[in-house]
Amino acid sequence: MIPMPRRVWIPLCALLIAVALSVPAASAKGLAIYWIDVEGGGATLIVTPQGQSLLVDTGNPTPDDRDAKRILEATKQAGLKKIDYLLITHFHGDHVGGVPALSKMIPIEHFLDHGDSIETGTPAGAKLFADYQAAAKDKRTVLKPGDKLPLKGVDAVVVASNGATIGKPVNGGGAANPNCAGAETKPPDTTENQRSVGFLLTWDKFKFLDLGDLTWDKEMDLSCPANKLGTVTLYQATHHGFVRGFSGAPAHVLALQPQVVVVNDGPRKGWDPGAFDLVQKIKGIQGVWQIHQALASDAAHNVDAKMIANQEETAQCQGHWLSAIVEANGTFTLTNSRTGFSKTYTAR
Repeated sequence: MIPMPRRVWIPLCALLIAVALSVPAASAKGLAIYWIDVEGGGATLIVTPQGQSLLVDTGNPTPDDRDAKRILEATKQAGLKKIDYLLITHFHGDHVGGVPALSKMIPIEHFLDHGDSIETGTPAGAKLFADYQAAAKDKRTVLKPGDKLPLKGVDAVVVASNGATIGKPVNGGGAANPNCAGAETKPPDTTENQRSVGFLLTWDKFKFLDLGDLTWDKEMDLSCPANKLGTVTLYQATHHGFVRGFSGAPAHVLALQPQVVVVNDGPRKGWDPGAFDLVQKIKGIQGVWQIHQALASDAAHNVDAKMIANQEETAQCQGHWLSAIVEANGTFTLTNSRTGFSKTYTAR
């Protein structure tokens, strides 16, 4: 059994599509975030206190539509009949690849993105973007830094999009960042990763940051010489757990001071020992949760097994999820569907 908000309990159910346990439904007055396992891709489902849904990315394209099916099951268990908003952070296959299949499985009302793909010069890149356009049709909205996501009851501001970042600080940010002294810089990235849409969602004291696969150069733009984002409650570790050399600028990560970090890594993608060690240095860190065990790392560079949703290679993976249920009083509970383990935190 999995703890629900307001102490409502539902039985676990076996799923035939590799999501082994049902997803906890959000409280009518709560905020829910679900990290769906798409094997090292991206798929985060948010249900607001007023019942609106925002899906961020759709995982990979696979012959059996594995990732789209896993997302669909999550929407069912969350009590959704449609997806109000689909936000595609950028046009790489592990983020946008599930769109064609998912759009045939459940209605998607609105599509949000950074603007046209810059990687249509290859057949694979052109197909990804063409398939997305075919699904989105005339329901696309292009996001710019400073825009607000059209979600009722929460504040969600776009802090990065299409290679640009916010000009003015948000969330009490703006102070000089001491971590910038002597910080390593990197040249501008020239791929779709750098174009990622990133947003900061705030509900009272609770603050959730998702930056897609945003790259080192743009992280530094957000954080140096001043930290424009302030501090956050829950941070989805950028780029699948800071893919080595591309994301995870220490000056940026340390300035955010998240209480909890969720890593949507793959069995052998992201979350290398250096990324693990960096997160341990965050001031006031209270918990780290992983979608996958980092199989190329040793036990010392993975968190406690009860906080890891999946421990197998992709071929054997059952697609367990992680969830966060946030209550109006600022408490939030993380749950691992594989172990049934839950832990409650209080937003600072």
